[in-house]
Amino acid sequence: MINILKNINELVLFKHSIFSLPFIFIAMIVSANGWFGFELLVLGLVSAITARNFAMAFNRYIDRDIDSKNPRTANRPSVDGRLSTTAILLFLSLNGLLFVITAYFINDLAFKLSIPILIILASYSYFKRFSYLAHVVLGLSLGLAPIAGVIAVEEAIPIWAVYLSIGVTFWVAGFDLLYSLQDMEFDRMEGLHSIPAKFGAKWTFRISRLFHVLTILFWTLFVVDAGLGIFGYIALLFSAIMLSYEHYLVSRDFQKIDRAFFTVNGYLGILFLIFTILNFL
Repeated sequence: MINILKNINELVLFKHSIFSLPFIFIAMIVSANGWFGFELLVLGLVSAITARNFAMAFNRYIDRDIDSKNPRTANRPSVDGRLSTTAILLFLSLNGLLFVITAYFINDLAFKLSIPILIILASYSYFKRFSYLAHVVLGLSLGLAPIAGVIAVEEAIPIWAVYLSIGVTFWVAGFDLLYSLQDMEFDRMEGLHSIPAKFGAKWTFRISRLFHVLTILFWTLFVVDAGLGIFGYIALLFSAIMLSYEHYLVSRDFQKIDRAFFTVNGYLGILFLIFTILNFL
């Protein structure tokens, strides 16, 4: 049982939930004008984790043929036989079902949108086969997190939540471009559609920088419209500095992509959440 849990953890990388969770709770805090209650905290956690588990497991299942050829991904549990296709399908199905059930207990709008959200989360796995928009679709998948958070609290979508969501979309798409540099040559050989494979490293950096400039722009609109005040602007400043540092790391050495991807972006979301909480304290 312990080995199965370890393999599942490696399959979906639970620790990467840190990218979406802070922005779900940022939206919930702003929407509730402070604390939103223990019940919504639990429901928000369950829905965020199950949605991500579904998306990651679905991606690993669909990408088995691609991952088996890529030296970087050939040792994943979905490829090397540690987890059977039946086990992966069962895991993703259970998480998808639990996500829908959790949405039912949140409110009617959350429940109505639960299936469309799962469809969007699953669609990312196919885009790389025919479109360079795969990076943006991945960004949208995580960009839905703050929308889900605000729907959970007030069963509506105010404009500040849209700004926050678009910012998250460009943030994720921007750092996914940098992360995809690792597979640039492999994607070219396999005929996969990615911006690095099509346009090369130089233009990938430029597009990523543009995406992250748009990230700060839309997060600024969010901070202004949500009235987050001085703490919101401090969060923006730290975000801009950390994104600049991320680009500095990767431009100097591709071997530091993991550090930029996981460490810098993980701390960015947490800091933004902390400053949002400070604003309401």
